Formats: sequence, C-alpha cells, structure tokens
Amino acid sequence: MSEAIELHAADPLWPAAFEAERTLILPCFAVAPLLLEHMGSTAIPGLPAKPIIDIIVLVEDLKTARAAIPALEAQGYSYWADNPDTTKLYLAKGLPPAPRRTHHLHIHDHPDEVTRHLLFRDHLRAHDDVRDRYLALKQDLAARFRTDRESYSKLKTDFIDPLILSLGGPPRQVPWNR
Repeated sequence: MSEAIELHAADPLWPAAFEAERTLILPCFAVAPLLLEHMGSTAIPGLPAKPIIDIIVLVEDLKTARAAIPALEAQGYSYWADNPDTTKLYLAKGLPPAPRRTHHLHIHDHPDEVTRHLLFRDHLRAHDDVRDRYLALKQDLAARFRTDRESYSKLKTDFIDPLILSLGGPPRQVPWNR
C-alpha cells in the first residue's frame, strides 16, 4: 500500500520545525557537518507541500557519517539501508506505526548534489513566477499520481533538472533510473 500524496497549504511554522530538528540532529554527528539546511517545498515560503521537512546535510565523507546513524535512530529516524542511491544516506522520521512521515534526512558527501538542491530552493524563494509554475505542476502530478510517489517525483525532476542547468548549476550526479 502506498502513501497518498497530499499537498497542504504552506505553513509558516515549517521553518521553525526545521530549526527544532536541526538542534536535535547536529549533536548526532561526531564530526560536525559542513552544512545542514532546510530544503524542498517546505523551505519555500508560500508553497503548498507535503508536510514533510526535508533536510540536506553535507559531510566530509559518508563512511564517517554512518557513525551518526544510531544517534539519529535514537531521535526517531529510520535508516534506509537498502536505498538504491548509494551516493547518500537517507533516513526518515515518522514511519509506521507513526501516523505519518514528518522528516526526510538526506546526507551527502558530494557538494554538487547539495548545491543543486539549494540552488533550486533559493531560485524559487526569489522568483514567485517559477514557484507558481512549480506549484501548478505539483498539483497536477499529485492529482494524477496520488499513490505513485515514484512517478510524482520523477516528473518533478523533469522540471527541476533543466531549471538548475539553466541557472548554471551542476548536473545530476545520479541518473534518475538507477
């Protein structure tokens, strides 16, 4: 059974939820991350989104960062050990039996992938017209692929990747279809 895609009205408390989570996450790392940022739709004021706080972390190397997994699990995160994308560590908070997912944690050691996410976030923050086009796409995809997260995400990526390249950002490091 797949979790339905439901967009919620933008919540002005999402940034505060990120900051609270940041406070919980940082002490989990023996070696401080190079960067820990709020990304994704909940990081863009005025943008409706799935109410999941996406957090991106840049570390020196993933091997060292793996040591943080037990501490992150103690904070309620679940580590996806079988993630087919081996270029990052991925953890989620709020998996069953919890009522819903609340946070996604993406840990990278490749700066270009982090740059891509933050470039997109910052561009949407600065350009309401692009944010509105992205919202229209998300609403259409959420209606058409209500229980198909893979298609929903893939088709959003088809919007995001060319935009990032047009802004001079780095290309995607991992092809969508791994």
